[in-house]
Amino acid sequence: MPAFPLMKAAHSQPMDILIIGGTRNMGHLLVHALRQAGHVVTVLNRGKTRDELPKEIERLRADRTEPEQLKAVLANRHFDAVVDTTLYNAEEARVVAELLRDRTGHYIFLSSGQVYLIREGLKRPFKESDYAGRLMPAPKPDTFAHAEWRYGLTKREAEDALQQAWQANGFPVTTLRLPMVNSERDHFFRLYNYVLRLRDGGPVLAPSTPNYPLRHVYGGDVINAIVRIAETGLGKGRAYNISQDETVSLDEFLDMVGEIMDVKPRIVRLPRATLEAHGFLPDCSPFSERWMSELDNSLSKAELGITYTPLKTYLGNIVRHYLEHMPPKPPGYRRRKAEIMLLQFENEPLTEK
Repeated sequence: MPAFPLMKAAHSQPMDILIIGGTRNMGHLLVHALRQAGHVVTVLNRGKTRDELPKEIERLRADRTEPEQLKAVLANRHFDAVVDTTLYNAEEARVVAELLRDRTGHYIFLSSGQVYLIREGLKRPFKESDYAGRLMPAPKPDTFAHAEWRYGLTKREAEDALQQAWQANGFPVTTLRLPMVNSERDHFFRLYNYVLRLRDGGPVLAPSTPNYPLRHVYGGDVINAIVRIAETGLGKGRAYNISQDETVSLDEFLDMVGEIMDVKPRIVRLPRATLEAHGFLPDCSPFSERWMSELDNSLSKAELGITYTPLKTYLGNIVRHYLEHMPPKPPGYRRRKAEIMLLQFENEPLTEK
């Protein structure tokens, strides 16, 4: 398991903490971090995804879309804190807020920076004060844009339902809005897709537009933020952006990755329509999408005391982890030869870095 330094414990006594999720990425890392900090951890999920957690971790099984199952497993249970990594809509938010009412001292919800991306008229980077306002209309159904818009919309609806529970009965929710999370356990292998392309020495194909700057976050920093909030009890009734300090271009980002690998990146930009027509996006350049938020982290630092790992440092952690423990090549890399062949036959003018 990748290791990252935990912040100094802010809670002297062990806490009883429930994680809803806990098998793949953030949840898995959080279980280990909380145990390292001395807390008692229980996970709740459907049990359909094989986990790699220690045997002594208590596992509760329920499908959260079935409220009666949740009621059955949570009956008479109380937790000092609950971390919800798999909440995606308002109905599920209302159900969990009612079930955990008076049964937890703190409920921490992992939301998304996409709650800002469906707003109209905002300028990057987004601040927490940008949340309220007019929303963009729905994109054309059955499109990638519609699916991403829908994700941001339902995350907003979940946030609103939890905030209503806070206002109505003091449900102790803290919402964390996350941008793209870079992690050694990212099961979508987004950064790994770039690592493989740099490693094979060929060009990285990227769309000409949009070319938004990147401001992601390290998975280890998300974990540290959650542990700190759980241990201190800070932030109840509030929402915070959790994001790295640096804003960089895709070119600068890949230069950092290339420096770690001792490779000089070669980025070739083509019209987005061309790359989409060949089915190369988002795999050939996962960080070139419009649906990537850029978040201002000032409030989390001022009110919660959160600190963030420098981008170059955490990229070194992740890239070296990949190079030392090469995962299987993801589906997005299977058409790599076709990407390179496209440059030999493409008549469109190329823009090369």
